[in-house]
Amino acid sequence: MSARTNKPHEVVERALELSRADGCVVIADEHSTANLRWAGNALTTNGVTRGRTLTVIATVDGREGTASGVVSRSAVTADELEPLVRAAEAAARGAGPAEDAQPLVTGVPESPDFTDAPTETSSAVFTDFAPALGESFARARAGGRELYGFANHELVSSYLGTSTGLRLRHDQPNGTLELNAKSPDRTRSAWAGRSTRDFKDVDPASLDAELATRLGWAERRVELPAGRYETLLPPTAVADLLIYQMWSAAARDAAEGRTVFSKPGGGTRVGEKLTELPLTLRSDPNEPGLESAPFVLTHSSGDDASVFDNGLPLSATDWVRQGTLTHLSTTRHSAGLTGLPVAPIISNLILDGGADRSLEEMVAATERGLLLTCLWYIREVDPATLLLTGLTRDGVYLVENGQVVGEVNNFRFNESPVDLLSRATEAGRTEKTLPREWSDWFTRAAMPPLRVPDFNMSSVSQGV
Repeated sequence: MSARTNKPHEVVERALELSRADGCVVIADEHSTANLRWAGNALTTNGVTRGRTLTVIATVDGREGTASGVVSRSAVTADELEPLVRAAEAAARGAGPAEDAQPLVTGVPESPDFTDAPTETSSAVFTDFAPALGESFARARAGGRELYGFANHELVSSYLGTSTGLRLRHDQPNGTLELNAKSPDRTRSAWAGRSTRDFKDVDPASLDAELATRLGWAERRVELPAGRYETLLPPTAVADLLIYQMWSAAARDAAEGRTVFSKPGGGTRVGEKLTELPLTLRSDPNEPGLESAPFVLTHSSGDDASVFDNGLPLSATDWVRQGTLTHLSTTRHSAGLTGLPVAPIISNLILDGGADRSLEEMVAATERGLLLTCLWYIREVDPATLLLTGLTRDGVYLVENGQVVGEVNNFRFNESPVDLLSRATEAGRTEKTLPREWSDWFTRAAMPPLRVPDFNMSSVSQGV
């Protein structure tokens, strides 16, 4: 691409100039990533990548309504820019009227850094982390365990421009660390993960110590049958379940009687008490340490998103407040259909319970129960109840009289997160966590551990 149109904001401006549609939205996403990988207590690979994705959304007004066309491409050259814009316009003209059509957003002040160069990550993000990781390798080797895992840092600078005058920019850092410890014979395995914006708040030594403790617990093996057990869910498992619940909380689907949030006889369950615990499930684009885009930034329309809403300002939203369902996710279109307030999805999720007890203190207060490490392979069984199934992984431990006494076999579970909230008897201290199952799509979460008196371990699993 020529020097004149190589900068992201210039690419956005040029695409808007080229547009012949009735409305146009252009999003330029500048990606940069840095990563480290290791196995058997030694680094194996590292690398840095950069790239750009350009999305053009064209809207065309017709007698029957407004249609939209969306085309996204990577590594767009100067010669490919106009064909990309024309392709979006052709897609719009070939489509029927968009059900979610709304006037494009106006009146949002321009981001002061819209014309600045994109922010990029580099291997420098690991300057302090990498030496600390090397020290952990030495400790693990001396302790007879092997460390495997990866660290990934991504920075996306998104530039949003529209034919209605919006010029918005958001920089999103996103870091993940996953660490596995294995015994030399590979019969025992433990996992820990962290979400971070810059790797300055991640301590490999503390993670290694945590994993060493868990491998020690696993030296004693106890076989248990399927059944319902008092279970302590750590923050990562709670996050995986509640993120799926958030993804399933579209107001329109609920109003049409298709989800767990549908009210028998019609309407939604907004205003209904979901749990007796004083739990608040919320999202906030300005949440410290979990900051996310303060405006709608979407590349496609769906049940809980609309390309017509791009640029719409976002604000803190309580989905559940003090145990009561207060909001379901809406676009401007679905809000009009359901009569509920406009409440777009926000890219973080926080569960607050007002308690300060740590997971370790909850273990100490357990007479007999199970302590999980994490969940994986989560799949939906029944949308009407939001029944989910999945597997436990990398350590399920038996707690007796406040002490972990051994590792038990893995299980398949069948549970609904909505039902779990109603049955949970205790929530611990909220902390930032990495959702293991959804870490490729959603990482900004803070959750407490939960105590569930009768978690349904439906069958024994041979998973590890």
